[in-house]
Amino acid sequence: MRADRLVSLVLLLRQHGRLSAAALARELEVSTRTVLRDIEALSAAGVPVYAERGRHGGFALLPGFRTELTGLNHDEALALLVAGSRRGAQAFGLGSALASAMLKVVDALPESYRDTAAGAAERLLIDPETDLLSRRLVVEEVPDAVVAEVRRAVFAGRKLRIYYAAAGQTPKWRTVDPIGLVTVRDQGYLLATRSGADRTYRLSRVLAAEELAEPAQRPDRVDLDRAWQERSTRFRTGGDQVTVLVRMDPARREDLVGTALAVRAEETDADGRLRLEVTFQDPRHAEWALWRLAASAEALAPQWLRAALRDRAAAIAASYGCQPES
Repeated sequence: MRADRLVSLVLLLRQHGRLSAAALARELEVSTRTVLRDIEALSAAGVPVYAERGRHGGFALLPGFRTELTGLNHDEALALLVAGSRRGAQAFGLGSALASAMLKVVDALPESYRDTAAGAAERLLIDPETDLLSRRLVVEEVPDAVVAEVRRAVFAGRKLRIYYAAAGQTPKWRTVDPIGLVTVRDQGYLLATRSGADRTYRLSRVLAAEELAEPAQRPDRVDLDRAWQERSTRFRTGGDQVTVLVRMDPARREDLVGTALAVRAEETDADGRLRLEVTFQDPRHAEWALWRLAASAEALAPQWLRAALRDRAAAIAASYGCQPES
């Protein structure tokens, strides 16, 4: 850990030119005393770091102290910086490691690319925290200790014990053979097998994890993309799925299709409204999807869904049926 911190300290000085001990302590999340000890260690190792006294003083490196990462052109450097701005690493507990890595990449870029690539990266925003309607995108939090243990078992190829809270069930321990990790829209998943059967676990529901010494029973190579597609297909075709016939405003089509599992049929009525046959994961999913479209969509079938939406609307109308007391 200290070696990593010393490297980060040098890179921070390379990036900023001069920083106070307090500023370095904040960046490295250590005490100022630790920073001073690290500065002494760097000096002893021959790194040309020196102190500037005074109100605006601090620590700095002698000019010219750097190494360069050769072979990168401008677009390759830009691709690395943009990749570093994505939040997917957070799902696997690698957010701080990614930030440290990108700091090293920027520092090691050839002089001719460093400023232009960093400036261009500032003009690109990938996966912002909110959409155009200011709806905050939900990022599931997973304790670092948990995801680190899962990650170690995946990479080492060892069995893993997880204390897992499946939806609607009491948490319990499971021993699995981990295959790989997948992140989808900032949600992390563990792909594994249990007693030879495929299993997919959401990382946010793993309350505790323990890497075991026993080797995992899994193939030496894996095509994670194919495995994820196969499991996604099984998920979409299983469970209590329902098919709904909907008549709706074409302007809201994407709002409906974006939440459905599949569109089985689609046609346009004489008045220009769309008639779609769509599949949802379960009755609750279908009711939620239609309710959020309000008067822009009408469920034509099944009858139970029409009744559920009617009852919801009646309850809302009743709550506004009289004037509140002044």
